[in-house]
Amino acid sequence: MLTVLVVVLLDLAGGAGMIWLPMLAAGPALAATTNGPRGVLGVGLLAAGLGAALGIHGHVPGRELTAVLAALGAVTLASGLASALRGRRERVLDAVRSVAEAAQHALLKPVPATVGPFQVAVRYNAAAAEARIGGDLYALIPTPYGVRLIVGDVRGKGLPAVGTAALVLGVFREAAYDEPDLLAVVDRIERSLARNLGGDDFVTAVVAGYPSTGLLELVNCGHAPPLLVRADGEVVAVEPTHPAPPLGLRALHDQTPSLQALPFADADQLLLYTDGVTEARDRHRAFYPLADGLTRHVCDEPARTLDAVQAELLTHVGGRLHDDAALLLLRKPAVAEPGAAPVPEPTEGEGDGDASCVTDSRLTAALAENRAR
Repeated sequence: MLTVLVVVLLDLAGGAGMIWLPMLAAGPALAATTNGPRGVLGVGLLAAGLGAALGIHGHVPGRELTAVLAALGAVTLASGLASALRGRRERVLDAVRSVAEAAQHALLKPVPATVGPFQVAVRYNAAAAEARIGGDLYALIPTPYGVRLIVGDVRGKGLPAVGTAALVLGVFREAAYDEPDLLAVVDRIERSLARNLGGDDFVTAVVAGYPSTGLLELVNCGHAPPLLVRADGEVVAVEPTHPAPPLGLRALHDQTPSLQALPFADADQLLLYTDGVTEARDRHRAFYPLADGLTRHVCDEPARTLDAVQAELLTHVGGRLHDDAALLLLRKPAVAEPGAAPVPEPTEGEGDGDASCVTDSRLTAALAENRAR
């Protein structure tokens, strides 16, 4: 509409007659990008009426004016058809998005902010444009044997990777409730993948459990080592004591997964992630330093920590990741022991911008002082 009015004003101001009239076809052509067929037709009729009026006012020869109006009519019809096709594609895309969202909720179920004794946060980015799910997987569930979780990465991308992720998550959720031993859960996943995967397919994963207070059990199957954040802010990579092959490849190796016990005290945090995070590169081909980023942004709220890390990661890569990336942060809240020294209140001005982290550090210090007594 605006384009048509601009052309009319230019024609009236310049008195150029025929020169500006063909530009009226830009009106319905541009209208097709945002309007439906009726809107395009309306703009085309308006352009044709104004074009005829300008042609008569400017004494444009009848044959030339007829040719311009015929071309304007053809552009309007073509633009109306393009608008109808665009609307149909948008409806199909909306339907596909709704299916993808349903699939995401079925596979990667939302994780509540608190699971058992833990604070939890998850952030997930699929590399495929407009996708909601990919080849990375995670799950965290309370079971009769404590809270159990898995973070993994399927080899490959696209629908085959999504299918494998669904298989792993389904077996994990079932086995985590049934098997008292965490290694038995891993064995169930391995057997299922051996029956269903091709020879070159595999899944790297970390499976963890919290069977008793103050102790985490980890089974690392070819996955990136989790990052442990101690109460004092120190970040340590938890390397596997006995490296094991990825899930689905055990038949090709002699190594079998082993259980690794990890002390996990109050205010400790554990970050599990996929290689889409650590292998993300900037324009200079430098990898994202996840441990450094976690050290900079860690606080006593996992959601805030991951929001800051994710924002920094996206800035590092220029706004878009080229691989699926998942982050899951687990935190054991600090609980004051009976008779513990009171936690001092922050003074005015202290902790501006990060008060929660200051409060947590003070609580940790108070607990340490109480233990020393």
